[in-house]
Amino acid sequence: MVKILDLGCGNRKRAGAIGIDINPDTTADIIHDLNSFPYPFSDSDFDEIYADNVVEHLDDILQVMEELHRIGKPGGLVKIIVPYFRAKWAFIDPTHKHFFTVESFSYFDPGHIHNKLFNYSKACFKVERIVFNETVKRGLLVSLMKKAANKWPGRYENYLSNLCPLDDLSFYLRTVK
Repeated sequence: MVKILDLGCGNRKRAGAIGIDINPDTTADIIHDLNSFPYPFSDSDFDEIYADNVVEHLDDILQVMEELHRIGKPGGLVKIIVPYFRAKWAFIDPTHKHFFTVESFSYFDPGHIHNKLFNYSKACFKVERIVFNETVKRGLLVSLMKKAANKWPGRYENYLSNLCPLDDLSFYLRTVK
């Protein structure tokens, strides 16, 4: 059976997941401050970990990623959804502490040059896929831009993202141990 963690689940906990959140007025199974380490789970405990619009609120991304690495099984899926740094949504929420680009998690990928040059952490994740606006539906122009951005994320970010900023990024990572 697949064991799933929904990090910062709020009141939208994924079906079949164990939810963890700081707020006791949510559907979380476990009440815990995600800025407090270690998380209350065993090593290599989860097959899948979902963090939907939560990591941008936390204090220390490196520590969070190290903790997700610790509790994720080898080869386990970690899906992180964050506001895109060019989106107005990234900046209007005063509780957001971090901003993300298409390369933000490349520092954890042992196959990426960022990891080789700037190895900030022992946590390793293979970046499998990056998806813009995976769940956001908007007009025709944004749909066309989304299609281009998902085909060429680096080019979109360098040349077009300031003209037509998309809303969020979904990162599909695999735990490397």
